[in-house]
Amino acid sequence: MRAITQHTVGGPSVLELVEADCPEPAYGQVLIRTGAIGVNPVDGQVRSGESAMLGEPPFTVGWDIAGTVEAAGPGVSAFAPGDEVLGMLALPGAGNTYAEYVLASVNEIVHKPAGLTMEQAAGLPMAGLTAWQSLVGLARIQPGQRVLVHRAAGGVGHLAVQIAKARGAHVIGTASAAKHDLLRGLGVDQPIDYRTRDFAEAGRVDVVFDLLGGAYGERSARLVTPGGVLVSACPQDTGVTPELIARLGVRHALTIVSPSAPDLAQLSALVATGRLTVHVDQVLPLAEAAKAHEIVATGGVTGKLVLVP
Repeated sequence: MRAITQHTVGGPSVLELVEADCPEPAYGQVLIRTGAIGVNPVDGQVRSGESAMLGEPPFTVGWDIAGTVEAAGPGVSAFAPGDEVLGMLALPGAGNTYAEYVLASVNEIVHKPAGLTMEQAAGLPMAGLTAWQSLVGLARIQPGQRVLVHRAAGGVGHLAVQIAKARGAHVIGTASAAKHDLLRGLGVDQPIDYRTRDFAEAGRVDVVFDLLGGAYGERSARLVTPGGVLVSACPQDTGVTPELIARLGVRHALTIVSPSAPDLAQLSALVATGRLTVHVDQVLPLAEAAKAHEIVATGGVTGKLVLVP
């Protein structure tokens, strides 16, 4: 099979397309024939050495996958050859999804909902789990709450606003003006152009989902009503201190996304009922993984970028 690997950390050019042996499923695993691969910022962080999650190269990055079960290992009854599936694999271990065939544990994948294309399905797992585990697991959003989502048109953000709406929230989202029509189509009640307006104009909110960190963290925390919650998806640079959080009387939660078939099943249920979709901005061939990393690093992707073998 073809796969992307790297023998050193560095810029996107270290990614190499190579021939590799096709893996064999062990107990509780399935072999997936790749249909599409989601590209996420963490892929570039590991590739560059900014994150040492996988140790020293060689390794293959990638954690998001959508595809078709090719073979099922011993002990597998929930999936059979021919089933279309999606999942986020092995994080923080090696998911190895930048490849034509990928091994997955059955507790990391779910059946692909019919409402998503293979490319859309590949863009759902990590971003969707990040949004779900942040807003439902940590913030515990309730109907009628006011929720502010930063970078609302990005990979995680555009899913977060849909999840918040599905939970009955009033949703405020920051994005450039050119992306406001998309946000309204996803259900955002108040789009804010962060380039021309101060997001604080939105007034007090019950929940902030901060996908930016730094100065945005402190400014966002000051908008949260006492007893509300700031959820930070940038744990290395939240922009807030325990002293500030205590003084404001708000709760602060950090997002560390984890593989979860039950959570993916909840996201799939939203897809099935028409309350969640995945916006795919660009699709590139696997051989252009380096180009994909360059694009994602700009931070300008609307929704998701995916690779196809």
